[in-house]
Amino acid sequence: MIYFERWKVILILVICTLGVLYSAPNVMGKDTVAWLREHTPSFFPNQMVNLGLDLRGGSHLLLEVATDTVIEERTQAMVDQTRAELRLAKIGYTDLGLNGGVVHFKLTDPSQEDKAKDAIREMDRDLNISVSNSEFSLRMTDTKIMERKRAAMDQSIEIVRRRIDETGTREPSIQRQGDNRILVQLPGVDDPQRIKNLLGQTAKLTFRLVDETASLSEAQSGRVPPGEEFLPGASQEGHPYVVQKRVMVSGDTLVDSQPSFQDSQPVVSFKFDSAGGRRFGEATRENVGHLFAIVLDNKVISAPVIREPILGGSGVISGHFTTQSAQDLALLLRAGALPAPIKILEERTVGPGLGADSIKAGATASLIGLGLVIVFFVLSYGLFGIFANIALLFNIALIFAVLSILQATLTLPGIAGIVLTIGTALDANVLVFERIREELRLGRSSISAIDAGYGRALSAIIDANMTTLIAAVLLYIFGSGPVKGFAVTLTIGIIASIFSAIMVTRLIVIWWMRATKPKVLPI
Repeated sequence: MIYFERWKVILILVICTLGVLYSAPNVMGKDTVAWLREHTPSFFPNQMVNLGLDLRGGSHLLLEVATDTVIEERTQAMVDQTRAELRLAKIGYTDLGLNGGVVHFKLTDPSQEDKAKDAIREMDRDLNISVSNSEFSLRMTDTKIMERKRAAMDQSIEIVRRRIDETGTREPSIQRQGDNRILVQLPGVDDPQRIKNLLGQTAKLTFRLVDETASLSEAQSGRVPPGEEFLPGASQEGHPYVVQKRVMVSGDTLVDSQPSFQDSQPVVSFKFDSAGGRRFGEATRENVGHLFAIVLDNKVISAPVIREPILGGSGVISGHFTTQSAQDLALLLRAGALPAPIKILEERTVGPGLGADSIKAGATASLIGLGLVIVFFVLSYGLFGIFANIALLFNIALIFAVLSILQATLTLPGIAGIVLTIGTALDANVLVFERIREELRLGRSSISAIDAGYGRALSAIIDANMTTLIAAVLLYIFGSGPVKGFAVTLTIGIIASIFSAIMVTRLIVIWWMRATKPKVLPI
């Protein structure tokens, strides 16, 4: 005798009910969904499936990371490190400089050659050191260069992701392309210029002392004192300054930054970690009364006078900010500085018209496919075909419910996955119904034939769907972009179709059998 335990019946009903509830917002208008969000508890289903760039429209950006800049900065730092190491070891040298990515210097005392090699190796063991007539040449190994470029790319992708997430953009697609490019797709972005401005800034923040005795006119003509540099103001009316190259405090120790107001003017408040707060406190305590330049990407935002030591590890950046620019600067500082500048190579704006056409075409294909499947099953299996079609509707509801709960992004390939699921969702019912027919031909009773049909077809159903499920999982793991969208909807559809075929149709058949007690099965 076929039956379901009570807990199984309750579980099936709960899953089907939740499926209908969570898929319902996707067939409602936006105004209805907005009303639900405003007038119903937060736990009530009110989320729609996110649409991808090809359906919703938005921005498509191709970025290039200047990874060579990372190597240049590292080799420039090697010059300062070499100078410090040689002085610490009391080794005489001349002509220390940088040429073509190679640090070179000459010893004044050739007998100190071995001592100099030891000092350089202690500084960095990943350097190629060549010596000729007491002239040293230091260069990074090819392996180290590749490691630093790879690390710069990984860090750039992570920081780009943080910056975009801070803007509230839903389901952005950020992918690495080649050795130094990043593909960014932003569905539904209505202000791409702001995103470009945020991504185009390196956001390297430093705090440096101002040389108040230096002549600005001489600095503008190129005569800058050693160890200092001439930096312009961040805005057109901003004041230029001659600042020390030595960084007193770096922005990489920031833990938070928020837009705020001070004296009715937009400002950005910031907070350091313990190490950064300690250095900031020491720098301000030792330089009370001096100008302290706040430098962002080699431009001076402001240079306030240090009135008293700032020991709390926090402060305020003031300048010619608007409310929006203060919010953007706070966002950049929170997300962190890019290790290298980023250049926008390609920009495309995808209009929502293409998405509307794609949605309409996908919906048309889905409805036509659904209608043909329903008609075919009714003609082939009669009343049992109607039962299978009811389960198919629950199957589609479950797919959209899972997409809503996961807040997955539906793309055009994803719609293709749903259409394919509709076409194959009833395969399990075909196996069951054909098995029932076979059992009836062997002379079994109606109840026995149904019991055997569902019981003996189960292994075939699992085997048939498992191979497709494995393929879908592999597509998701090794695919990217559109391929993943197809794999997600296909995977959800396979699992939902197995559930609806084995559980939902069987429950409907059991209720019908108990209600009508037929002598002959209409199959």
